[in-house]
Amino acid sequence: MVAVTVQPADEGDTTTSQETLIEAAKQIEAALPEQGGPTELVTDKGYHSNQSLVDYDAVGLRTYISEPDRGRRNWRGPGKAEARRAVYRNRRRIQSARGKRLLRLRGERLERPNAHLYETGGMRRGHTNILKRLLIHVAGLNLGLLMRALTGVGTPRSLQGRAVASLTCLGQLLAVIHAHVGCICRHDHPTTFPHHRYAPHDDGVTALAQ
Repeated sequence: MVAVTVQPADEGDTTTSQETLIEAAKQIEAALPEQGGPTELVTDKGYHSNQSLVDYDAVGLRTYISEPDRGRRNWRGPGKAEARRAVYRNRRRIQSARGKRLLRLRGERLERPNAHLYETGGMRRGHTNILKRLLIHVAGLNLGLLMRALTGVGTPRSLQGRAVASLTCLGQLLAVIHAHVGCICRHDHPTTFPHHRYAPHDDGVTALAQ
């Protein structure tokens, strides 16, 4: 997650999304200046509107925005031809295999973490200076993703379970090493029997004596 903004509740998503996109573009360009800004936008149907699709198309941004069911559209009137082209291009993209895959990834990698941040994490209401607090929560999310990529564990609770499993494996490994070393020692020093001993005979041949 590269950017997050807090917007007034009385403004629609189709309006506020542009500010979030601009902030995301700044962060991406700062981190990867050689690759430029974002080239594709994947959102849900709450961000779908004729004007937003026209604006994104004008700046060369490929959109994958889920389209709400609006019934039969009326494309007559000034400016409607341009909107029609933008809407139809977006519709073809979201119906393609790539579009469907991107929308699934959005639900997995964006919807679920944000549901945790806002609902489970208690970020929906009641906090002052909400943007700074939200940035800290998102930084924790990114840190967890980084830890999971590096170590396979992304949360302290998962780390506890891995620690127990690691100690168990370590104990089993030490037991195997101990048994192997004991076997080598027994091989180097043959066992002596309590009622017998090896004694040299007069003729120089080793014999078993009572």
